Amino acid sequence: MSDPVTQRPSRIVVDLSAVGDNLRAIRAHVGVPVMGIVKANAYGHGLVPVARHLEACGVDRLGVAFVEEGIALRRAGIRLPILVLGGIFGPQVADYLRHELEITVSSLDKLRQVESVAEALGQRARVHLKIDTGMERIGVHSYSCAGFIEAAAASRWCDIVGVYSHLACADDPGSPMTDRQVERFAEACAHFTRIGAPMPLRHLANSGGVLHAPGTWLDLVRPGIILYGVLPDPASQATLALRPALSLVSRVVYFKVVRAGGTVSYGATWTAATDTRIATIPVGYGDGYPRALSSRGEVLLREHRRPIAGRVCMDQFMVDLGPDGTAYNEDEVVLVGRQDGQAIRVEDIARQAGTIPYEILTGLNERIPRAYVGG
Repeated sequence: MSDPVTQRPSRIVVDLSAVGDNLRAIRAHVGVPVMGIVKANAYGHGLVPVARHLEACGVDRLGVAFVEEGIALRRAGIRLPILVLGGIFGPQVADYLRHELEITVSSLDKLRQVESVAEALGQRARVHLKIDTGMERIGVHSYSCAGFIEAAAASRWCDIVGVYSHLACADDPGSPMTDRQVERFAEACAHFTRIGAPMPLRHLANSGGVLHAPGTWLDLVRPGIILYGVLPDPASQATLALRPALSLVSRVVYFKVVRAGGTVSYGATWTAATDTRIATIPVGYGDGYPRALSSRGEVLLREHRRPIAGRVCMDQFMVDLGPDGTAYNEDEVVLVGRQDGQAIRVEDIARQAGTIPYEILTGLNERIPRAYVGG
């Protein structure tokens, strides 16, 4: 008997060789070690398969958002250093230590919290100090971090592995904010030299920094979305060759003729101007495909770009083939990816949906089966 999950006509295909190629391009571009960011299910590509492939490709470290993601990687056998980038939730500190995860320490109180748990367990904690240079999310302000750094350097139970900040505007190469953040971060790091403490790994560059700001590369870079071949922002410049790793494909499951004046989908917001042919695709916002693409998105079907007709439903949507278009049940439909020399990129979908590529990728949920090639 066939597995109904593997028989679903919609699936995400992840080309792991593209992820590996992107890692090599990034490393050649920056010339420093790389922390591959695999948070949010590796930006929708699959946490464990992507992390395993990056480890096999020689990535230096991995970064995740939450301790749960780090534990999942440890349970999958990943032995690389893993930094949890998010803020600490006190009851979970012991879990960081038990699973040998590196901790973001973002305040003096958090430092004391980590020290207390580490002492109770008799296990040293590996920490990265978070400096806020303008993001105003987590971290000690750069202008008042001297005491924080001194306390961390004097800690008996914490080993400082790194010190870092996060860039707020690096996706836009024209923003002056990045230069200001670089200056603030340099001033903060100078405290290590002033107190005679060893300089830990300094890391600042996210994907935008890798693309546009060599002054942010320092000792380590933290690429996220560009590892998967997607530019972070319409203002971003493709300063290195990237290959998109993710495709989203489906199949036609229904075909009909809608007469002129007929309406399609919820709300009757789309009306056929003439007799036209409509195909139904079994993907919807319940899979993370944006409802904002209603009557504005496109798919690739039989060598043509076909527009979405009416509202995207929870589990399916319809496309307009026009009065002369043809489709058959089980024809392949490309929602993201390439077909016969044409392409729909994640960046295209984000623009049509009025959002950012990050939201498109991370919104594609586990209801869509994932298949891996090239790994």
